[in-house]
Amino acid sequence: MAGGEQVLSCGGRPMGAEYRVRGLVQGVGFRPNVWRLATRFGLAGEVLNDGEGVLIRAWGAPERLAAFEAALVDEPPPLARVEAIERVDLPGCAGSDEFRILASEAGKIETGIVPDAATCPDCLAEVLDPANRRFRYPFTNCTHCGPRLSIVRAIPYDRATTSMSAFPMCEHCRAEYENPADRRFHAEPNACPVCGPRTWLEGASGNRIAPESGEDSVAAAAHLIASGAIVAIKGIGGFHLACDAGNDAAVSRLRERKQRYHKPFALMARDVGMASAYARVSGAEAALMQSAAAPIVVLEAPADRQALAPAIAPGQSGLGFMLPYTPLHHLLMRGLKRPIVLTSGNRSDEPQCVENGEARRRLTGIADFWLMHDRGIVNRLDDSVARLVLGAPSLLRRARGYAPAPLRMPDGFAAAPRVLALGAELKSTFCMLGAGRATLSQHIGDLEDAATHDDYRDVLRLYHRIFSFVPEVIAVDQHPDYLSTQWGQALAQQTGARLVAVQHHHAHIAAALGEHGIPIETSPVLGIVLDGIGLGEKGELWGGEFLLADYRSCERLARFAPVPLVGGAKAMREPWRNAFAHLDRFVGWESVAARYAGLDIVRLLRQKPVATLARMIDSGINAPRASSAGRLFDAAAAMLGIAPEATSYEGQAACELEALAATRFFDDSSAYPTELAPGTFPTLQWGPLWAALLDDLAKGTDRAIIAARFHRGVVAGLVSTACKLMDAHRIDTVVLSGGVFQNRLLLEGVGAALAQSGVKVLVPRSLPANDGGLAVGQALIAAARDLTDANC
Repeated sequence: MAGGEQVLSCGGRPMGAEYRVRGLVQGVGFRPNVWRLATRFGLAGEVLNDGEGVLIRAWGAPERLAAFEAALVDEPPPLARVEAIERVDLPGCAGSDEFRILASEAGKIETGIVPDAATCPDCLAEVLDPANRRFRYPFTNCTHCGPRLSIVRAIPYDRATTSMSAFPMCEHCRAEYENPADRRFHAEPNACPVCGPRTWLEGASGNRIAPESGEDSVAAAAHLIASGAIVAIKGIGGFHLACDAGNDAAVSRLRERKQRYHKPFALMARDVGMASAYARVSGAEAALMQSAAAPIVVLEAPADRQALAPAIAPGQSGLGFMLPYTPLHHLLMRGLKRPIVLTSGNRSDEPQCVENGEARRRLTGIADFWLMHDRGIVNRLDDSVARLVLGAPSLLRRARGYAPAPLRMPDGFAAAPRVLALGAELKSTFCMLGAGRATLSQHIGDLEDAATHDDYRDVLRLYHRIFSFVPEVIAVDQHPDYLSTQWGQALAQQTGARLVAVQHHHAHIAAALGEHGIPIETSPVLGIVLDGIGLGEKGELWGGEFLLADYRSCERLARFAPVPLVGGAKAMREPWRNAFAHLDRFVGWESVAARYAGLDIVRLLRQKPVATLARMIDSGINAPRASSAGRLFDAAAAMLGIAPEATSYEGQAACELEALAATRFFDDSSAYPTELAPGTFPTLQWGPLWAALLDDLAKGTDRAIIAARFHRGVVAGLVSTACKLMDAHRIDTVVLSGGVFQNRLLLEGVGAALAQSGVKVLVPRSLPANDGGLAVGQALIAAARDLTDANC
């Protein structure tokens, strides 16, 4: 045994201890880290992976064991997340003088899989070192970085259970893999140019393109991008489409081919310095971009920065930047002088391509060239998206770099049954809750798309295989028409699991409570949930709600005024319909048409069949009433001429309205008035707001000032209503959630005002405020109710 004091016998008061380490401790170099610590402290024993995590048996002097135990907590590998260390004293002496790393054991699966991690500094240094055998090797990795979820088929996490099983290691890689002192010890994706995956470049006909003399395929792809081509690039979790972000013709061509006409494109910069030339990057934002998760970070792009192609983010004030997170991306960006567009490799709204043949077929007519490789992608992963809000990061989309890291459940859920929660219809995810933790899947997409629905079911099957998870309870949204709900009902019938339907907005609140570690036996909080649509307790359509809630129950205290969705689902895509409905409901269409005849919105609405729409509203035919916050913002956007006819992606009108307001938000402190009308449910009315907005439009007030006053008016109405409800019900904690709260002006305005009044404000951070985090809330509510029933 090297290093430290050897344990040769039972003399000198040696003792033994077994340590069970739980958490994200496989595939992160935990066993070699344990070996190094044991060697440092002169211990004998062994360490191995099994279905529950990492198991350590160690013998040595008591003080050395104590120091070793402390180091396990204080000195974990970079990607590890230790949730618990359980110790049991062992009798007898060590069977050997050595400390050994043993092969993995199978068993009951209770451990997690760490997310894919961005290239570490040591690996990047090797890739850029001409003297290193991995110079310019695009698949360089170690236990501190590289693919994990994207390549794994089952756990325990070993090479044989990943897509790297197709690549036997060469002599040099095998030596690294078997050396406990090497950072590649048991790095399952370990590879080099001799034995590992390879890249190549293809043309539109599938022909392989030989790079110029002295180049490799990645350098050739960089030259093609710089010359104006669109290149499909196989990454770690799927294909991307890349082009020069400064080439307006290339960006516009990509929009047309991809059929993504307005939704912002993501960008990749070589480093923070390059991103800073085009956007404002704070220290916290730089740290987030450079983290192991390496998400897309939404940054402000002020006018004093260099400009990129206007078609990158039309109507937006920010840009979504990420940094290279694989050696392939690092090498690519080193061959380019400015950022690239790096958007998902698909046609708009379809799942991202992951297989080579699929990419050739589906991306023909979009890409000019394909940068391929032969490492299989087992699990599709989109890029995560984050934004700094109220001084800290908040996820807008949780995928690569974050999934499937589990969330530790609050006190009181340890005895909860195994719950599978299936999420909602849009921004779908699912959640597996059990053994004190909740594992949320990566972002999958909108189930209305048939291919995405198929992918959703494929990912469910993969997680079942990886985690051997058999649910006792299946939780679904209470909306009967959601495909996730229908699939959950079918699964419950097949498996015999108990089915629990959960109210949509209650789930939003519970997700935030769980994320912040609020115990199961908590006092009720005030949840303000703003989104597009969710089914209420009695079949109504909700979307602007003030709820008294804990994990088990939910009571509606107040609401936004219900307004007809004229044309039903068409109101989700055509903002002019919401403008008409709001004006007719709160001001009166005839009055508006007479008094404000010269306004653009009135002229536009006169061209529509308003008489028919009015009859639909009066009769209730295809015009269901909804307290939707999303449609409120759509109405305001339409009145200001923002995408009034139709939107091409969810939230477009509201996002562009926020961007417009942000340009003048601090130039004017006025806020449009609102009114809280009494009743069974106090109702936030918008009549005073629309009257003031129409007057400003008639005066020719700057549209950005109007947008800012609208935002401040909504903020003031929310804060005033919340304060009244919290006083009346003696509540000291408020949760702000729902997709509309991804509007930073709104969230920061409401959150800051409530915090200044002494209220504890909880906002989603590690879970998206939109429906992407909903499944966690569903799982917690179902578990809490089941625990209550079991105790009755």
